[in-house]
Amino acid sequence: MVTMPRLVIAAATSSAGKTTVTTGLMAALTAQGHPVAPFKVGPDFIDPGYHALATGRAGRNLDPVLTSVEAIPALFRHGFLTPQPAELALIEGVMGLFDGRLGTAGEGSTAHIARLLSAPVLLVVDASGSSRTAAAVALGLRAFDPRITIAGVVVNRVASARHGAEIAREFDAAGLPVLGLVPRNAGVSAPSRHLGLVPADERRESAATIAAMADHLAAHVDLDAVRHLAATAATLPGEAWRPETVVPPVEGRPLVGVLAGRAFTFRYAETTELLLAAGCRVVEIDPLHDTALPADLAGLYAGGGFPELHTVELSRNAPLRAALAAAIGDGLPTVAECAGQLYLGEQLDGHPMVGALSATARMTPRLSLGYRSATAPSDTLLSRAGESVRGHEFHRTLTEPAAGSAPAWTWDGRAHGFSVGAEGRASVHSSYLHLHWAGVPQAAQRFAEAAAQFAGTGSRHARPTEPPPIERVEIPAARPDGIDLAHHGDRDLGPGLVDLAVNVLTSDPPPWLAEAIARLSPPLGRYPDVRPAREAIAARHGVDVSMVLPTSGGAEASTLIAHGLPLTNPMVVHPQFTEPEAALRAAGRAVQRWLLPVTAGAGTPDLGELPPWADALFVGNPTNPTGWLHRREALLAAGQGRLLVVDEAFMDATDEAESLIEPHMAGRLVLRSLSKTWGLAGLRVGYVVGDPALIAALERMQPPWSVSSPAIAAMIATASAEAVAEAAAVATTVRERRVRFVADLRAAGFGVPDSHAPFVLIDTASCGRESVRPALAAKGFAVRRGESFPGLGPTWIRVRVPDDWRAFVDALTSLRH
Repeated sequence: MVTMPRLVIAAATSSAGKTTVTTGLMAALTAQGHPVAPFKVGPDFIDPGYHALATGRAGRNLDPVLTSVEAIPALFRHGFLTPQPAELALIEGVMGLFDGRLGTAGEGSTAHIARLLSAPVLLVVDASGSSRTAAAVALGLRAFDPRITIAGVVVNRVASARHGAEIAREFDAAGLPVLGLVPRNAGVSAPSRHLGLVPADERRESAATIAAMADHLAAHVDLDAVRHLAATAATLPGEAWRPETVVPPVEGRPLVGVLAGRAFTFRYAETTELLLAAGCRVVEIDPLHDTALPADLAGLYAGGGFPELHTVELSRNAPLRAALAAAIGDGLPTVAECAGQLYLGEQLDGHPMVGALSATARMTPRLSLGYRSATAPSDTLLSRAGESVRGHEFHRTLTEPAAGSAPAWTWDGRAHGFSVGAEGRASVHSSYLHLHWAGVPQAAQRFAEAAAQFAGTGSRHARPTEPPPIERVEIPAARPDGIDLAHHGDRDLGPGLVDLAVNVLTSDPPPWLAEAIARLSPPLGRYPDVRPAREAIAARHGVDVSMVLPTSGGAEASTLIAHGLPLTNPMVVHPQFTEPEAALRAAGRAVQRWLLPVTAGAGTPDLGELPPWADALFVGNPTNPTGWLHRREALLAAGQGRLLVVDEAFMDATDEAESLIEPHMAGRLVLRSLSKTWGLAGLRVGYVVGDPALIAALERMQPPWSVSSPAIAAMIATASAEAVAEAAAVATTVRERRVRFVADLRAAGFGVPDSHAPFVLIDTASCGRESVRPALAAKGFAVRRGESFPGLGPTWIRVRVPDDWRAFVDALTSLRH
């Protein structure tokens, strides 16, 4: 009998550091040459992704609610032995040690799994905010259920050696071994967002993060003691789960595609194994990059993930969307769970998706979370009428189906999901419910049979001696469609072109400003003194000097905010200037996008019901590139209870009535730029106004003398009453031109959203081209590409309001012929 050393890693509560400790131990032991089989208690998809990166083996879930109590030891043995026997298994717990399904005395809890596997428990003790009390809580857990063996502890987030020693003494006195004292280290945790950790597949730096976890744990935990503790687990009798014993094979080896890549990261490892055991071939399809389907595709599995964070890229891959819509329309057997349902609908957050389901979906602030007992109301692709299953629901989106849609499931007296088909045969099964097919292997069997029938066989043949391997079917490569957040209008320029791509109103500052900069600048051999600029800006806006921080343009301000403030779930309202998101991503933040619908001829859209989990909100006002002007009351309401960052780079092009700058700005920051109106892009002149505590935090991050003496002089000069009045006069002139420019564009049949900025956004779809930019360049005009902004496609262009727009309108109109 193969020995199976194993250890369950648990904690008293969520957020105690289980994932960091578990993943770090997995990676550290693997690096030492000890193969680790990784497991996660419960239905969570995200942690197993980190486990897989740490160990090089599939991360697996142990969930008796979704499978069965009897299946857990067999599934554990299968994971321990596949693809080769491991040396030990680490099993990350869920929530607190004894927390399970409500009303069931802990069904599905970490303790339940530890009992089913006769596994010792290594307790992660969170020492933050306590010392001896943390030990008391751990010792209380040990006494709570004598069927559980808490065999050791790792003390996490230790503040100092003295702090750790204080806690260790209590455990030593109680005879509970301390295997490690792990100090706090913010650099080794994975970032979270609205549904937990950011999936490992979405984080380019995931490998580096896991390596840092491994180094940190190896330095502070006795790895040999961890291995010895795992070896104390009792013998686990019984047989391993074998997928080939629960699904009979189908004929013809039908090819099944599973959606994968950054947008579709969630599916249980056993899902693929059951399909392979049923005789199917399996190919991964990445909707962010693959533009075609394999010619012999006979089935599609669209699992979970975060398509709501990739709506722009998914929508822009029109060839694959069209191919999927056609194939599903032809009866391709298709299973869609949660994220797959969002993708197969008509729209997601206003962006076109596949359109195979008569439904639209959108993000909401409401979390739907929990186990569901569901029943099939009729024969579907996965179930027979009346059959019941247990699944798990976990999402913040809402899908609104068209009237008359047939449901896939019913639970709690309501219909859920979609069962779609023709001629009495359901070929699409879609819902928010995640199923663990090891608990319902009949679902895998029905799907495999449908795929075989679609491929033209439908009968069974003898099972091959070995399951067929996962195949990599060659799919034509797509052009890269990720948005270049570093793209700016100056990249759209070309020799001899009229510049309508850059939003600087004049190529040089007015003569009086150039003279003032020269006059007010001290000798260049002297270090800059920013205090006079702070005082001038504070006086210009009627705020205290402590609320002002001059910066080297808006780019530095965004970088300071991204690196200098504690942001966990920052949300950026799009379409807007990409610099804030670029800075947040460069700082390793888990950025969320809130996409507003862009409608030609419409005004500023409502911000909508923003989710409460976003702890920081970034929005432009007026917004670049749409020119939307949000009401200050709406922005203040949206920012309630979180950091609100408003980019007012173009506010001086309005009457400033909607500006958020005022004497009291708790929890708010406003970014301003002097480049646009005054022709100072080369000087990099900007500033931040806001909450004094936040300003102080940014100032601590700012390098010394980052603002040059000429930039300081420009700030002083443009803050004068005369300069403010001149800016208002310029804004009036631009506004008059913009009104006539927009009127002429609309008269020519082009869609233009209402703008309050010195630029307009134009929908050129009526020209029948993917992009009009090359043709406009041939006619002498450079414009900013729309596809460089999240939420827009290549038929949109942003155009600075020119002094004389008639030639441009004529050139654009001529492209229709």
